[in-house]
Amino acid sequence: MKQDDDGETVADDKRASGLTRRRLLIGGALAGGALLVGYVATHPMETAGALLSAGGRDFEPGPFGPYIRIESDGRVGIVNPQQEMGQGIHAGLAAIVAEELDADWDKVEILPAPVDFSAYGPQLTGGSQGIATHWDKLRRTGAAARTMFVAAAASRWGVGQGEISVSNGVVSHPSSARRATFGDLLADAARQTPPQEPTLKRPEQFTLIGTPRVQRKDSLPKSTGAQTYTQDVQLPDMLVAVVAHSPRFGGKLARFDDRDARRVTGVVDVFAIETGVAVLARNTAAALKGRDALRVEWEKAEAEHRSSAEISTWYAELAAGEAQGEVEPLVFESRGNAEAPQHRGAFETTIDFPYLAHAPMETLDCVAQVDGTRVTMWSGAHHATADRVLAAFNARTLPGRVDLNVLMAGGSFGRRGALSSDYLVECMRIARRVESRPVKLFWTREDEMAAGYYRPLAHHRVAVALDDDGFPADWRHHIVSQSLLPVGGNAEACEGVAGSPYFTTASTVDCRVTSPDLGIPVTFWRSVGHSHTAMTMEHVVDQLAARAGRDPADYRRELYRRAGADRRLGVLEEACAKSGWGTPLEDGWARGLAVHECFGSFVAQVAEVRLTEGRPIVRRVVAAVDCGIAISPDQIAAQVEGGIGFGLSAALYGCITINDGQVQQSNFDDYPVVRMNEMPAIETHILPSAELPTGMGEPGVAPIAPAVANAMFALSGRPVRSLPLLRGTTANLLPAID
Repeated sequence: MKQDDDGETVADDKRASGLTRRRLLIGGALAGGALLVGYVATHPMETAGALLSAGGRDFEPGPFGPYIRIESDGRVGIVNPQQEMGQGIHAGLAAIVAEELDADWDKVEILPAPVDFSAYGPQLTGGSQGIATHWDKLRRTGAAARTMFVAAAASRWGVGQGEISVSNGVVSHPSSARRATFGDLLADAARQTPPQEPTLKRPEQFTLIGTPRVQRKDSLPKSTGAQTYTQDVQLPDMLVAVVAHSPRFGGKLARFDDRDARRVTGVVDVFAIETGVAVLARNTAAALKGRDALRVEWEKAEAEHRSSAEISTWYAELAAGEAQGEVEPLVFESRGNAEAPQHRGAFETTIDFPYLAHAPMETLDCVAQVDGTRVTMWSGAHHATADRVLAAFNARTLPGRVDLNVLMAGGSFGRRGALSSDYLVECMRIARRVESRPVKLFWTREDEMAAGYYRPLAHHRVAVALDDDGFPADWRHHIVSQSLLPVGGNAEACEGVAGSPYFTTASTVDCRVTSPDLGIPVTFWRSVGHSHTAMTMEHVVDQLAARAGRDPADYRRELYRRAGADRRLGVLEEACAKSGWGTPLEDGWARGLAVHECFGSFVAQVAEVRLTEGRPIVRRVVAAVDCGIAISPDQIAAQVEGGIGFGLSAALYGCITINDGQVQQSNFDDYPVVRMNEMPAIETHILPSAELPTGMGEPGVAPIAPAVANAMFALSGRPVRSLPLLRGTTANLLPAID
């Protein structure tokens, strides 16, 4: 036995194979979402695919490419390379292929893609980009396959390809009334050469895309309980694992006493891993009971000890320039002379945002089995390519020898996309200790609430001077928030502010971001930076409109016209028309408006709100959406509804608080979410568009908080200075407005 480059003991044969951490290089090219993996090479992209499949089972695409598999009975399997976590991406992607292929939607089956870099490139799901990034590729795939069937039929019947038509999986020659299914022509079509530039349909020729026929394919198994999630995976001789983590972020294991834990019936082993103490048992109950019986001491010296209140105060000082030299801000948008003093009487405000948990219904879980250098895993992997690489790294094998079975996830909202792949890596480290036996790791709700990762705490400081017409002439904006990535200047915290049409009339713009370094783990949260920038921008604009004596909708109209923001103007007009903006409501009710662009999609929301002892009651939300070509209107509406529920939960209740480096929340009793009786009636109106399609998994989240806050402002005249709007436990929630 010897030590590797990180001081860890490894077997001689593993060291001889060259699988040390220094040799197995993971190049995280995070810009653009790509993860490039390879040994030292002259060009990472040329070697990435080779390393990822090295030593693995080569993926062999069929005659129609890696996305289409057609059976002899005419069934069409369309491969989904994206993570399905409830957003319905599997149906949307399949509909793109089926449209160009002219397949029978009722005979379309959706298949999970193997994790294979050479076939699918980097497989990751995020930023509502699944549809946008696959639109052209999948259209060409479907169109190419259709052309191959047309060529096969024309050859068999001795007619010109221009005389052939395809509809619902049937190829026909109308002049002679000859017909054949895809299954009938499969062998002949498979011998055709795929065209390099197949002819694509024009949008007016679509017969599937944009119609109610595009429905989810997983509703029945989910409704009956037949859908398989990671928790449902059962394997022979499988062990269940839980981990005791440090109660403080950054705390290190000092020592532990496992004698009582080992006495628990069903406990098989207890041992330390990098992130805490693992308890392995034959069943879930024994694992949890064994963990409860542990006596653990943690080193506190390097742990985080700050509280949320301390961090918020520090952030406010940074934004106000009262903590110079600690963290330098970066300018992300500048115009005019930012050093000149701002006009007296400028509007000034600050808004604070707390840490937020993701709280998906399915907590973190993973199943792993290590057999020599071969690894098999099951997980609702969010970033499958990165997860596979990090699993291999921790199993001391090559990525190509890791078979990662990507299962549907019961929600994620970004939590399964943490760049560290923390829970999956934890499972791999445990599985290495019991080689050949499968291990199922799961985190309880309390584990997930306490151990990270979170939407970052953020502070916005805004000062705006108005011109004689009441529009922004001088806009100063400072954002303070942790960065989600080690590179990129914290662009995620700036999205939704950078390039805003509200800056159009301003001769001076000074926007800065400060990115403090803390020991609290943060990651992407549904709608990412838009989750706080939309609230800030839209609530500020309503207050500016009030200062100018203008209706909030009219004020936005003028700014959008001046900025040439036609798509924002379009959703604004639709939402106002459908909500009855400007018409009277009953006493005590008011409407609030918000318009926001998020990941290329434009959403306007109008919320009807009343205040009961300061508590907002939301009864109706009207949403207008422009997401380009709408592939599945039903699913778009579902995502808007889900996004509003998710965003409303955060706006009303969402708050992770930290005291002395420890999270105070543990479950839904002190981290409430909106109940069914609190959900408003939601109407979604989709604007027709010929623009390229964009995603809807996240854009519905961002506008709901400012829409509600703006209605509250209309009712009370008091602006919101912090979220959530209600604070406390489910039994004692108090309004949090000035």
